[in-house]
Parts: sequence; structure tokens; C-alpha cells
Amino acid sequence: MAEEVKKADAKKGVAALLKVILGLAFLGIGVFAILRWYKLLFMIIKGCIGLFFILAGVITLAIAKE
Repeated sequence: MAEEVKKADAKKGVAALLKVILGLAFLGIGVFAILRWYKLLFMIIKGCIGLFFILAGVITLAIAKE
């Protein structure tokens, strides 16, 4: 019984370690992508500003209607 608990704890620990490593890898890739293509990122953000305001207006009108 104690051996099963130790094996289960070891598997959980390895799984958690792999998740942390994968998370750090994704963070690193994300930072690299932002630094590499920051001009394109800002172009996308600028293009979405109008859609954001339209969505905010629709939500505001829906709230005011109630």
C-alpha cells in the first residue's frame, strides 16, 4: 500500500515538473515571438481597436436596455 502511494506521488511530481517545463517553454517562445514580430503585433492591435469599441458600445447598449 505504501509503495503504491509513493509511486502515485512520484507520477504526480513528474507530471507537475513536465507541466512547469512546458509552461516555461511556451513563455519563452511567446516572448521571442513578441520581440521578433513586435511591429506586426502592434499593427494587429491597432486594427482591433475599432472592433473593440463597437463591442463595448453594443455591450453598453445591452446593459442600458435592461
